[in-house]
Amino acid sequence: MNPIVEILPDKAALIDRAYALTVETVKSAIAARGQATLALSGGSTPKPLYAALAKADLPWEKVYILWGDERYVPHDHERSNVRMAHEAWLSHVPIPADNIFPMPTSADDPARDAADYEKTLKNFFQLSPGEFPAIDFVLQGMGDDGHTASLFPHTAALDVSDRLVTVGNHDGEPRITFTAPLINHGQKVVFLVAGENKQHALSQIFSADADAHTYPSKLIAPPAGPHWLLDAAAGKGVPDQFK
Repeated sequence: MNPIVEILPDKAALIDRAYALTVETVKSAIAARGQATLALSGGSTPKPLYAALAKADLPWEKVYILWGDERYVPHDHERSNVRMAHEAWLSHVPIPADNIFPMPTSADDPARDAADYEKTLKNFFQLSPGEFPAIDFVLQGMGDDGHTASLFPHTAALDVSDRLVTVGNHDGEPRITFTAPLINHGQKVVFLVAGENKQHALSQIFSADADAHTYPSKLIAPPAGPHWLLDAAAGKGVPDQFK
């Protein structure tokens, strides 16, 4: 399927659209299945989205929170994706603690923690061997190098196809990350991207010739197509035929 591309005038409009899409997806999932599962991203771009969601009127007891990747630091560390989401959003809404599934980072063994998170997902979604869950809403960011989650260019994590969760690597620093196949099984996979520094990577990701190992966001191709939300500055990198 072709990607869905929306280019918003500025960051404020970008966040407003992301908020509307998130709330719409949550409500639709709850209406259809009685619950909504969301996988969050880190970085600076989604923080205002999380702050907006902190004011949303939703049946929070039916919302379940996962993370698509995490830096290998304690959850109270200033660089933790878990901490950022809690401070901006989760600590401000009446979501049950049992509905929140942070990636573990305390075993002093990234591979063990990745395996433990995979077990958590398998138990929560009641998966059969070899099965992948269809998370309702998978939020993705993208770095100016084209990485997404903690799937960085030319790293071993890009080739993991038989697991849900693996160990990523960023300049020698371990990360815990969803694998590309897990992301691609998402019901709705949304990229939230802002800034002119993303233009070159986007031009390559939307190119038929670019290598996915060099620009890993190109690996993300769910059946419904990835849904790209871009501000005007980032959107200049997208070829005209996709606009």
